[in-house]
Amino acid sequence: MDARPTLLVIAHGSRDPRHAATVSALCARVRALRPGLRVEVGYLDFHAPRVPRVLERLADETAGRRAGPASGRVRDVVALPLLLTRAFHAKSDIPAVLREAAARLPRLAVHQAAVLGPSALLTAALERRLAQAGVRPGDRRSTGVVLAAAGSSDPEAIAVIAEIAREWRRTAGWCAVRPAFASASLPRTADAVRELRAEGAERVAVAPYVIAPGFLPDRIAAGAREAGADVLAPVLGAAPELARLLLRRYDAAVADRAGADRPALIA
Repeated sequence: MDARPTLLVIAHGSRDPRHAATVSALCARVRALRPGLRVEVGYLDFHAPRVPRVLERLADETAGRRAGPASGRVRDVVALPLLLTRAFHAKSDIPAVLREAAARLPRLAVHQAAVLGPSALLTAALERRLAQAGVRPGDRRSTGVVLAAAGSSDPEAIAVIAEIAREWRRTAGWCAVRPAFASASLPRTADAVRELRAEGAERVAVAPYVIAPGFLPDRIAAGAREAGADVLAPVLGAAPELARLLLRRYDAAVADRAGADRPALIA
């Protein structure tokens, strides 16, 4: 068995088949960056395999490979939420699923990694998508950007999106960056586009701060079209920056786990 912990990417899931296809493409890029690392995918809802089933399969494999009845072999798993903010799913849903699995599957040692955002790599991926949509470096001073997130009822998550917008504007030179949300929070994408127009932005670009296509990204796109945005960038998707970020979060979780298991030194 590989001594490295298995990476379990936990995606929300969607009825839209584009969502799972994007997650698969992103994980394939992660495998290409780290040959030999086992990368599994589990979904919270709408799509198979669900997270508990993936963990059960890993536990069964571990039990099947043990040296004998008395073997205490345990498989380490890093569970990495494919989420951009630390909101309800990261704080409640995923920990509950992992706790329940840990109680049933003693041959697994599961450690939850941090969510992906905020990160300079995510901002770089947003820049990549805007460039692909036709925004040129010389357009920055005259372009207002709508940072369009999925939305959350968690105040901490909303505050993080607002801070990302402020920092992106400060470091990248856009004339303005406004946060917007597809659900649960205001303003909506169309309102943010109109606000930037009213403030004098010559061009308005909408940058979806979401990973995969689906219902909420489609709502962001509809809002951009409704308000007449000049540019609508694609979702982040399987961007190389995201693949590198997944491995960064995985490595940090592995290091944290190793530190927690290390005996304390007594002076």
